[in-house]
Amino acid sequence: MEKLAKGLVVILILLAAAVPLVGKLITTRAETIELRARMPENGGWSQDVINGQVNVPIKLRMTSDDVVHSFALGQSSLPSVEIFPGKFSETELTFDQPGEYTFYCTRWCGDNHWRMRGTIIITGPSTGVQPTSFPPLFLRLGLDLDAPHLAGVLPANRPNAAQGKELANFLPAMLTDGLTVWSNSPESLWEGLQADTKTEVLDDQQVWDMVAWGLSLQGGSDWLVQGRELYTQNCLACHGESGQGDGVMVRDLPPMNDDKMGREATRPPDFSNPAVLLGASPALLEGKIIRGGMGTGMPYWGNIFTSEQIRSLVLYLYTFQLDLEVIP
Repeated sequence: MEKLAKGLVVILILLAAAVPLVGKLITTRAETIELRARMPENGGWSQDVINGQVNVPIKLRMTSDDVVHSFALGQSSLPSVEIFPGKFSETELTFDQPGEYTFYCTRWCGDNHWRMRGTIIITGPSTGVQPTSFPPLFLRLGLDLDAPHLAGVLPANRPNAAQGKELANFLPAMLTDGLTVWSNSPESLWEGLQADTKTEVLDDQQVWDMVAWGLSLQGGSDWLVQGRELYTQNCLACHGESGQGDGVMVRDLPPMNDDKMGREATRPPDFSNPAVLLGASPALLEGKIIRGGMGTGMPYWGNIFTSEQIRSLVLYLYTFQLDLEVIP
C-alpha cells in the first residue's frame, strides 16, 4: 500500500511538471489563417488585421479570388510569396518583438494597388533589447515636404561621379560629411563648393562632377542595384521607366501643379527635368518616400521599407540626372 502511494505521488509530480510543457507546446503551435487576396475594388485582403503573439508562429494559407497577387512583409528580408487564383500558397511568420507589422501586395493589380495593405498586431513581452529609433532627418531638419524646391542653377552637361573622383585633390570637407550631403540639395552643395577656396580653380561643370561624386560616397554600386530593384517593383508603374511620371497607372491623371496639390490625385513629378531632382535634398526625398506624396496619390512607404532600402532608393532616383557609378 505504501509503495502504491509513493508511486501515485511520483506520477502526480511528473504530471505537474508535464502540464506546463504540454501547454507551451499547444500555445506555440502555429495557428493557420486563410487569407484571400482580391483587388481593392473587390474588397482587398479578406483580413486587413491579423492578431498574434510573440514567438507564436502564424501560418498563412493564401489564395486569390481574381488576379495574381503577392504577400510581402514590410521592413523584412523575407521574400514575397506569389498568390495565384485557384491555388493556395503558404508561409509561416514568427515575431520576437511586440508591435504592429505591415503586410502588402507587390503585384500591380489595378489603380488602387497601393491600398493592398494590412496590419499584423503582435502582443506579448518584449524579448531582448529593442533598437533605438530616431526621428527621420526631414523631421529633425523641419523640412516642408510640399514646398516648391526646383533648382535655379543647372549643369550644362550631365554630372559624372567618376570624373569628380579625379578631382580628389580639391575635395572639400563638406563632401566627406554624410550629414551635410544628405541635408542639402545638389544645387546647394554646388553653391557651397563654389564658395570654397579649394575649388576656385575649377569650372562650373567640374564642381557639378564633384557634387555627383559626393552623392556617390553615400552608398555604393550594390546600393544602386538595390534601389533599382525597389524602384522597378514598387515605383515604376506610376513614375515610369525613365522617371517622367508617365507610368501606366497614372497616364489618365492630370499633370502635377500647385493648383491641384492636396485636392486630387495627379501624376508624379517629372524626374527627367533636372530642376526637380537637383533642387531636392536626399533628406527631402527620403521624407517623401516615408510619408507619401501629398496631393499625388503616392502611398507612404515608411512602414514598408527599411531605412537602408529608402536610402538606396533615394540614391537611385538621382541617377535620372547624375551618373553615380564610380569605377573602382
